[in-house]
Amino acid sequence: MTGSASGMGAASAGLLRNAGHTVIGVDLHGADVVADLGTDEGRRTAVQEILAAAGGVLDGVAAIAGVGPNMRDAAAVMSINYFGPVALLEGLRPALVRSGAGRAVVIGSNSATTVPLIDEDLAEFALAGDEEAARERARAVQSAMPPEVIEMAPSVGAYATSKFALARWVRRTAVQADWARRGVLLNAIAPGAVLTPLMLGSTGTAAETDPDEFPTPMPLGVFGHPEDIAFWVHQFLKPEARFTTGAVLFVDGGTDAAMRPDAQPTAMTL
Repeated sequence: MTGSASGMGAASAGLLRNAGHTVIGVDLHGADVVADLGTDEGRRTAVQEILAAAGGVLDGVAAIAGVGPNMRDAAAVMSINYFGPVALLEGLRPALVRSGAGRAVVIGSNSATTVPLIDEDLAEFALAGDEEAARERARAVQSAMPPEVIEMAPSVGAYATSKFALARWVRRTAVQADWARRGVLLNAIAPGAVLTPLMLGSTGTAAETDPDEFPTPMPLGVFGHPEDIAFWVHQFLKPEARFTTGAVLFVDGGTDAAMRPDAQPTAMTL
């Protein structure tokens, strides 16, 4: 489990341990495996140490680590939020195959569908696996943002696009034969406004803020908590979740539905 030292990752690791599972935590500090998933070396280290600790067999992987739109370097946002989880999951796929019922879940964001700053070119560079081009494009897009946006959320475009590309990667990858026909299920969770250190630091929101004053609709009138995401991480990793793959589950208090009520489902056209 990446991002195990805080927020959703810590809540998910705690829930799984309490349920009797062995959890190998990965984070920048305070974890079983200390690695920076924003770098090639860190990803290789994480994969090698996870495989060594697990004996080459994994029942599940939860890629939860990520950074928010307040990070100054938009290129780093793409490396951490997209290329980090993709490299980790691709590196660990054989270990999931060996379990006979491997499960993988990644944390996306409802920003992929509720922030109007998605850059399709940046997303395509990511999906093509071209990290150098994606980093260059992310910085170019960032520099073209209005100064007031850069001041408030300097990498919001890269953040939303990284999560958009990640959701597309999950959809495309989950149905490939080397995942689906090898018994490895792959799904994504798209959280909304969840009271984590990342969200509070990225938005300037205080824990006592009125949800109805939040910039996006909050139909339930409450913010989420890390435990709300941990519940669904656990569900996707269970052996019983055997007929669900390629799903993107919104756990956002209804925000996406309120902003885009007719976006899903979309009818197939001939």
